[in-house]
Amino acid sequence: MAFTRDDIVAALKTVFDPEIPVNIWDMGLVYDIAIDDASVVIKMTFTSPTCPMMEELLEQVRDVVQRVTGDVPVRVDLVWTPAWDLSRMSDAARIELDLTEHGW
Repeated sequence: MAFTRDDIVAALKTVFDPEIPVNIWDMGLVYDIAIDDASVVIKMTFTSPTCPMMEELLEQVRDVVQRVTGDVPVRVDLVWTPAWDLSRMSDAARIELDLTEHGW
């Protein structure tokens, strides 16, 4: 296999919700990356089930990861459990969104 989990994470860090200046990885929207010889499966969520950019972002995630994996198929599964919360965000995301003074 010519790619690693780190390669996939780097690709995911290029995907941003246009309403939030933080990438989906640092937002904690990606719950799991499963890699085997036959496929890559990304499990991710959103901060809200009413996100107007949901379909576009799911497609963008699939596309950027597919560029990394080449011929290995990529599937992106949308999950709602567990529900996303602020604790999933990286420290960098909390700083970018000025959430550091709120005890997170």
